[in-house]
Amino acid sequence: MQRSRSQAVGVTILGWTVGLVLFFPIAWMVLTSFKTEVEAFATPPSIFFTPTLENYAAVESRIDYFKFALNSVYISFGSTFLCLIIGGMAAYSMAFFPTKRTEGTLLWMLSTKMMPAVGVLVPMYLGFRDLGLLDTVTGMVLLMTLVNLPIVVWMLYTYFRDYPREILEAARVDGAGSWQEMLYILLPTTLPGIVSTSLLTIILAWNEAFWSINLTTANAGPLTAFIASFSSPEGLFWAKLSAASTLAIAPILVLGWISQRQLVRGLTFGAVK
Repeated sequence: MQRSRSQAVGVTILGWTVGLVLFFPIAWMVLTSFKTEVEAFATPPSIFFTPTLENYAAVESRIDYFKFALNSVYISFGSTFLCLIIGGMAAYSMAFFPTKRTEGTLLWMLSTKMMPAVGVLVPMYLGFRDLGLLDTVTGMVLLMTLVNLPIVVWMLYTYFRDYPREILEAARVDGAGSWQEMLYILLPTTLPGIVSTSLLTIILAWNEAFWSINLTTANAGPLTAFIASFSSPEGLFWAKLSAASTLAIAPILVLGWISQRQLVRGLTFGAVK
């Protein structure tokens, strides 16, 4: 009894330690955003200081934050919607009507995530240029859909594969077709897994920086491009960069905080039978 209690205390302390270590960079960035540039460069770092909003005012006066934020919303939610439609149908087919090539197809899809993005930057740039998709929200939505589709298919396939076949067989006996099975039986009962997949896809699309910086400029730039714009030939202004980064991550942090219970529930969906 005493040993199990000590183990529980040890695990709790370890969990809090890991959590604080992971949260520290974010907390330090937020603190730095309220410092002056001199205080941000101070050595040793100043912990006690008089907060100022001048960095946020400078960020707002220099670039239209809300334009970049709306682009991030359109790209993240638009690509997630397309990923769920395409990936949901693919995962349904692979989970309930597998063939001898299903596993190979899944492994091939996952292998595309191991390829360095810079290796295909030139053909992607030329293709986007010829199709008129450079610096467009439509182009970024399509690109983020392609980038995140393998993960969506894998996650939904995992949820659907563990789904009890007897429920769908009973629906077929009652005359349900494939679309009715998917829309009225499978999707409602696997909703936690679908929601967690959606949240993860939104976060991945929101945080994507490489493609955003290289394929967008002023019109379709998301918040990752917004942050990159504060790198100048004169150097990095850490306080202003921290303010821009805080404004960029704030919406997704709030979304993650609100939906954390649903995300955990979805990620553990089907783990216990």
